[in-house]
Amino acid sequence: MVSETLIEILRCPNCVRTTGGELKLHKNAWFICNDCGRKYPIVDDIPVMLIEEGDKWINTTDDKLPVPPPAK
Repeated sequence: MVSETLIEILRCPNCVRTTGGELKLHKNAWFICNDCGRKYPIVDDIPVMLIEEGDKWINTTDDKLPVPPPAK
């Protein structure tokens, strides 16, 4: 499980400098950017905060995200 402190400080690496990049936690398995819609998986309790990873899931609706996220 991702710590509350980490949840509060994590931001979307694509949006952090322009719009803030606030993230919402989805099913304790994904971070979803409120600004751009990129989705970052949490694998083995570690958020994968790479823009390229967020790009892979940008067109997937929240309800279609696999839980747990696939490991690489």
